[in-house]
Amino acid sequence: MAPAVASFKRPDFAAGQTWPRAVPASNLLPVANVNSLAVGDRAPDFTLPTQTGEQVSLHDLLKERVVVLYFYPKDDTLGCTREACAFRDAYEVFVEAGAQVVGISSDSVGSHDQFARKHNLPFVLVADEGGEVRRSFGVRSTLGFLPGRVTYVIDRQGIIRYVFSSQTQFNNHVQGALAVVRQLTGMPA
Repeated sequence: MAPAVASFKRPDFAAGQTWPRAVPASNLLPVANVNSLAVGDRAPDFTLPTQTGEQVSLHDLLKERVVVLYFYPKDDTLGCTREACAFRDAYEVFVEAGAQVVGISSDSVGSHDQFARKHNLPFVLVADEGGEVRRSFGVRSTLGFLPGRVTYVIDRQGIIRYVFSSQTQFNNHVQGALAVVRQLTGMPA
């Protein structure tokens, strides 16, 4: 007896339709701005509340130091906790190298406060509850629904000098950013 062979039956099409047919825009998931910012672009300014409720602006932070701005999906999830703790563990090295670390997600001020306290995070977390800053940086979603994980190093003139995007390589966000900060501030590697 011959083995069974799977067959593919092409769907019936109305006259004039082609394969594959177009997917209506209403069936597509919303995606962040497809024009992601890149090295050499000016970082958009923002003013958002921190985990303490205090308002902080990017332009004010840049007056003092280089800024490491990292976007992450959600407080207190496995990957985001690992990334935040990696930045926490390297925080003093960033400070000594002349940088300020800032984490940003769409979580609330209260969620950020609990997250920062639970994991002893010494750096600022800002609440981008409407996702406006995420969109202005063009941080793309993964699989169309998971907010992106992207780290930017922004020099004191507001120019992006480093971009790293990965949902899973948490330590590379920290290591890559630190190497660039050291270059920008003239610190040895």
